[in-house]
Amino acid sequence: MVSDRTPEPGSRYPLLRRAAYPLLLAAALATAVAGLRLHWDPGATSFSFLLGTLLYLGILERFIPYDIDWHPTRREWAQYGVYFLLTVLGGALSAGLVAAAATALAPAQPRLPMWAEIPLALLLGSLAGYVMHRLSHHNRWLWRVHGIHHVPDKVNVGNNGVNHVFDVAIDQFVVQFALALAGFSEASVFAIGIFVLAQGYIAHANVDVRLGWLNHIVVGPEQHRLHHSTDPADAGHFGAELSIWDHVFGSYTWRPGRKPLRVGLIDPSTFPQTRSVFASVLHPLRRRARYQHRDDDARTGPASARDRAADG
Repeated sequence: MVSDRTPEPGSRYPLLRRAAYPLLLAAALATAVAGLRLHWDPGATSFSFLLGTLLYLGILERFIPYDIDWHPTRREWAQYGVYFLLTVLGGALSAGLVAAAATALAPAQPRLPMWAEIPLALLLGSLAGYVMHRLSHHNRWLWRVHGIHHVPDKVNVGNNGVNHVFDVAIDQFVVQFALALAGFSEASVFAIGIFVLAQGYIAHANVDVRLGWLNHIVVGPEQHRLHHSTDPADAGHFGAELSIWDHVFGSYTWRPGRKPLRVGLIDPSTFPQTRSVFASVLHPLRRRARYQHRDDDARTGPASARDRAADG
């Protein structure tokens, strides 16, 4: 659902709108540097940073919202919490598989110095993520797990975690396996992982943060809202961290002032509602399933050829 009225842009806090993104990047950098120098446990550090990022962006959504109608209700927060646990489970599953693969494939010593490893690892990881994300929108089976993420008709930091456990596991395995196969060190993978967490959640946040020319380098909320649009002409932007791959492969659609008219699924009957967690988990196993939705949950617009093909 998108309100008919103009979103309230949090004009009372212009300084906060400008500082919100740099502050998050500074926190990500500080966490990565401290974690490497003080030899913090990578898993515990990443999870702690994730929780801090959720709290920070949750506060920002109240002070500088893009659309106040996108605020989650208490019931939605509870639902998002269940999906968040499934997302963590999917990440843990892929981490175990990657650890086994890395032991067998990664070299004993890093091939490059850290200053070269980190940007190259970010480029490779973001490219692998871009390819998987784009495939998830065009491959029939992958869409059945990834489409769970596109069911909500709001875009906020809470429902960034609305994912199918297999979607998270497959995506993270491909990215992490590519990095391990390329021989990047655990330290560089940890460092870019902190940046990836920050980018993934702020891109999905319901905040009126405008990045200006940085939109052509990194992914911000202005772009990712368009990715969730029901208008195929808007819904490009498959990059999760860097937007350069959308430029390279022709899926960059954002321009200043461009906003989605509506977000969610074009045909909501092709997926269970977000509140139906068990049905969402089983959805990939149900061939050509159709779901009944209440009238007040329905969205307008015919199903696209891609959505009809993806559903069965």
